[in-house]
Amino acid sequence: MTILLAGDVGGTKTILRLVQAEQTESARLPSLKTLYEQTYPSRDFPDLVPMVRLFMGRAKAAIGEELLPERACFGIAGPVVHDTSKLTNLGWVLQADDLQRSLQIPQVKLINDFAAIGYGVLALPPEDICTLRSGSPDPTGAIAIIGAGTGLGQGYVIPNRGGYRVFATEGGHTDFAPRSELEYQLLRFLKERYDLGRVSVERVVSGMGIESIYLFMRSRGIAEDSPEMAEIFQIWQQECGKEEKTVDLPLAISRHAQDNQDYLCKETMDLFVRAYGAEAGNLALKLLPYGGVYIAGGIAAKNLVLMQRGDFLEAFNDKGRVSKAIAQIPVHVVLNPRVGLLGSALCAAQLQN
Repeated sequence: MTILLAGDVGGTKTILRLVQAEQTESARLPSLKTLYEQTYPSRDFPDLVPMVRLFMGRAKAAIGEELLPERACFGIAGPVVHDTSKLTNLGWVLQADDLQRSLQIPQVKLINDFAAIGYGVLALPPEDICTLRSGSPDPTGAIAIIGAGTGLGQGYVIPNRGGYRVFATEGGHTDFAPRSELEYQLLRFLKERYDLGRVSVERVVSGMGIESIYLFMRSRGIAEDSPEMAEIFQIWQQECGKEEKTVDLPLAISRHAQDNQDYLCKETMDLFVRAYGAEAGNLALKLLPYGGVYIAGGIAAKNLVLMQRGDFLEAFNDKGRVSKAIAQIPVHVVLNPRVGLLGSALCAAQLQN
């Protein structure tokens, strides 16, 4: 039995979890049991160390005994280089060596939050996954992860000596590749509106992409807003540039599309889902991940009905003469919003003494 500390460190909130891990010879992955978990506003602390100390004190009171972690892993919402990360929005500078000394934890690892998702998908139970296509999975094959949220994360996982290695990428910043006249018009719209020389796929397949596609659809004058969306859009315009916002425009667009309450919202999400599927298929072509493609990030899970309608997989598969190369790759949507925290725990469990 090993006691682990896992963390999901973000600019707004940080989630900490104390975990008991047990490894059996018959299983490739350890069994994980959550002992205690808490969420803290990140800005309430000058650093991660006092937050962890507070957490461990409360864990001791809740559990009734002091359990000292042997290993810890923190998924960071930002770049991690040589176990060091600078969180610009918080002013935090995190270094694994410093955390080991300050917290007296023998081993501490810092990883990018999307890398944490890569570890997490390995241990998801069936109820945390919605399968869009079962395909023909190869347990020894690579796994691809793509996730649209604030941005567009991409990465991959490969089996390695009884464990796994996870690699993050910057694939979300590759060029957006239009596939239809409508998407060419969207590309021109984005270049002109934002004065861009090139447009990355993240500009389309992300939360900000939903906003941009909606603005593009409105500019075409193909339909009027529904009264409710007109009011939401007006508030959104008034709040642009302000830190405090009362309207989540991408969320409103997706809800009205799912309920079929607004034509512009429906057209927006249809284009978004097709672009998402096409990019997931591009990633599949580059990696040939016969272990499966996992669609993470909050947008897919919140728009599951739209992801299941067929446009996503149709765009995923539409790769011309090489379509057959990815036709049997399993495709799954991740439903667990704590997948990154689960991944941090698995990463900690895999650390070598």
